[in-house]
Amino acid sequence: MPTPEILASNDALSANTSSPSKPTLNGHPPNGTSDRSQIINDEKQFIPNLNDQIAAWGLRDAGFDYNLVAVFGSQSTGKSTLLNRLFGTNFDVMDESKRQQTTKGIWMCRGRDMNVLVMDVEGTDGRERGEDQDFERKSALFSLASSEVLIVNLWEHQVGLYQGANMGLLKTVFEVNLGLFGKKTQESASQRTLLLFVIRDHIGTTPLANLQATVTSDLQRIWDTLSKPAELQDRKLTDYFDLSFTALPHKILAAERFESDIRALRGRFTDKSRDDFVFKPAYHKRIPADGVAFYMEGIWEQVQTNKDLDLPTQQELLAQFRCDEISAGALAEFNEQAKSQKRPIEAGQVISGLGEMMRSWRSQALSRYDRDASRYHQAVYKRKRADLVGTLDSTLSPLFVGQLKNLHKAALVSFKAEIVAGLKVDGYNFADVVSKARASAEALFSDGAREIVVVEDDATWQWEEELRLLREEIRSVADQLRKDETKKMVNTIERKFKTQIAEPVEVQLGSPTPEIWDNVLRTFKETLARSEASYLTKARSFDCTEEENDEALTTLRHRAWAALRVKIDEQTADAAILTKLRTYFEERFRYDEQGVPRVWKPDDDIDGAFKKAKDVTLELISLYAKIEPQDPELAYTPPEDVVEGTEAPGLVVFSETKVLELGARFRREADAHYVEAKRSTVASIAQIPYWIYGALVVLGWNEAMMILFNPLYVALLLVLAGGAWIIVQLNLAGPLMHVGSSIAFEVKRQAESRLREHFAEPLRAQAHATAIEDEDDTREVRHRKPEAL
Repeated sequence: MPTPEILASNDALSANTSSPSKPTLNGHPPNGTSDRSQIINDEKQFIPNLNDQIAAWGLRDAGFDYNLVAVFGSQSTGKSTLLNRLFGTNFDVMDESKRQQTTKGIWMCRGRDMNVLVMDVEGTDGRERGEDQDFERKSALFSLASSEVLIVNLWEHQVGLYQGANMGLLKTVFEVNLGLFGKKTQESASQRTLLLFVIRDHIGTTPLANLQATVTSDLQRIWDTLSKPAELQDRKLTDYFDLSFTALPHKILAAERFESDIRALRGRFTDKSRDDFVFKPAYHKRIPADGVAFYMEGIWEQVQTNKDLDLPTQQELLAQFRCDEISAGALAEFNEQAKSQKRPIEAGQVISGLGEMMRSWRSQALSRYDRDASRYHQAVYKRKRADLVGTLDSTLSPLFVGQLKNLHKAALVSFKAEIVAGLKVDGYNFADVVSKARASAEALFSDGAREIVVVEDDATWQWEEELRLLREEIRSVADQLRKDETKKMVNTIERKFKTQIAEPVEVQLGSPTPEIWDNVLRTFKETLARSEASYLTKARSFDCTEEENDEALTTLRHRAWAALRVKIDEQTADAAILTKLRTYFEERFRYDEQGVPRVWKPDDDIDGAFKKAKDVTLELISLYAKIEPQDPELAYTPPEDVVEGTEAPGLVVFSETKVLELGARFRREADAHYVEAKRSTVASIAQIPYWIYGALVVLGWNEAMMILFNPLYVALLLVLAGGAWIIVQLNLAGPLMHVGSSIAFEVKRQAESRLREHFAEPLRAQAHATAIEDEDDTREVRHRKPEAL
């Protein structure tokens, strides 16, 4: 068993001891080998002359009769030496006295006396590239994707290690290989790649089978932990790769056995009859030789543009960790500061000086981060700083938006309050009040919004849209207030109109004449014109539009007409119109032309006076039935539209049915007056027999004596006698008798009316007879054309 000192010297002894420029094959010069060519330089650029080099090697017309093999492993493990011994190539080998990188980039050479393209790949974990592992990952993926057989060169003591055996690199390469080239088509379903593990400096203590089991277990564990695409989750390692293992002894300490095993291993690449022949058809990429250059260039382009291979270096990892840690500390302090203002903002308060506080918090957090993180990897520092700025701004943004909303509400409240205060001033101009309130509210919002801007000219801190919304809402509120004030003004004008129209209409309808509707409509139009002029005068200060003025005037006209109709309907209600008819009738039947009450005598023409007064009074019903002036210029057309849910009333006051009903009721009352007049004439012609007076003297003698001899009765008698003498002297006997008679008659009439209504059933026959008579009279009235009063 070799000593630890011998094992420690393996780095120096594993390289080829022959000349770098003249490698040997089994101890002999490599006759028949071709010149090597670099296909990818150390600047990660693909060399475009590969197709010409393949032609120079005589393989352009080989079709599918060629194979492609690559080597993969840590730097200075003898990869180039192994390829030169196996395939007779002339790759540069390491100068053992300097112990430095030999192969830079990826080189290719044709194997000696075989149609094999051999790729020598720059070793991994080299000190020349340091922590820049980007080329290692890309070159390994390129080798795996383009070659049929990938020789993994590693020392025995690296088996079981994660980094030493390049397991971490293989995991990354496997993962990205699945994403880029893992989707198998029907043609490539059986295509796989052979991973040939060559375990160098095998001393035999650990059997090859155990080493094979360890490596296989590690690869299987890596495969199971890969982040596979969703459609490849059920794929196995063996679906893509075959594993093969071989061991080589120490090249210097066991030189003869090393040469013997090399020859045996070469036989696996050249002897197709062997069972362990490595170039099996299942591994061939099925790319013709004349398309290999184009195929490999395409693979390298995909590898170069894949971001999954851009893993961080140790410096970047450290910078990420520390920058995250510093950022978290700065963010924690920042969050504590911002938290104090979150609740008041959510409660709807406008925080004074919030913008200054937010800028201070943000500046402090960034200053702390810049102070502690700027000395780390600059790309990571800048990237993490951008992330921190985004986090800070996303935390401040709700405060900014909340403050804007609160300013919006405060400005709106201020606008409404200022308008309410302005409208309480006598003689206010509504447009001026609104204009001043709007300017004040917008200034309040704009000043507050500018103060909370954290970063100028940044889309995150724009507030113009909120100002636009505020202006729209202010405009909406102002329009609503103007409508409310306009309604109040219209209501005030309407009330004034009702007051102005009430008395003239009542007077005109109470004293009916043929020009009754002319006078009513004239008064209505004049009053309405004054109301409209009053509205237009006040509307100028409201800054109303033409449409709003038209709408308000329409409403005013509708309400004015409705108010007139209400007054007319009030004055022409059943009780009111019957009272007017009765009064009109009585003035013409019970009074003469000088207005003196009539005392009917038997020779008076009661029938003629009654008929004349009744006919003239009945004509009033037709006059009241429709608003129809005699002057055409005073004609008025009521509004036909509907305002505030109420249909405008028309010109008809009484329907035909109502006219007939009122006529019948009036005739019944007129008939009662006629009967009363007749009865008064009968009472005036009655005579008392003279013997009655004698009987009264005889029967009342005792009572007269009692009165004459009783001082109290005598005094009362003298008083009554004196009153009677005065009445006679003043000629008041007739009027007093007439008044008494009228009172007695009215009491009697009311009593009869009440009794008639109470005992209507027994009097149905009498009512039927009266109805027939009324119908005849009604028919006569309907066929008689109304005459002027």
